[in-house]
Amino acid sequence: MNILVIDGQGGKMGRLIIENILSKYPDAEITAVGTNSLATSQMMKANPAHCATGENAVIVGCRRNDVIMGPIGIAISDSLYGEITPAMALAVGSSDARKILIPISKCNNYVAGVEDKTAAQLIKAAIDAI
Repeated sequence: MNILVIDGQGGKMGRLIIENILSKYPDAEITAVGTNSLATSQMMKANPAHCATGENAVIVGCRRNDVIMGPIGIAISDSLYGEITPAMALAVGSSDARKILIPISKCNNYVAGVEDKTAAQLIKAAIDAI
């Protein structure tokens, strides 16, 4: 299974996602794409199979993977304080990959009906959805 993990800002959530995937599915091939070099650097610490940075890496990754994971903002243009470009959001949204989005209510995005849970609890639920 090929899984694309996209994260921005500091990359902490992406790192936690990768660590949790690899602990449950050690044979998963994970590509980590950061919207900036700091996020990519943080995710690299979790030892994904591949790493890349930036808009084009997101676009290409969305075409080549079976599953896309990350905070819900990766599918919303201008989210993560402007790090998600319209092209990135379009690539995520139009990909044929299964999207497992973590409902983080930040950056002017509020997900109604979502229970107030910690990032760790949300990530565990996302990993279980794989």
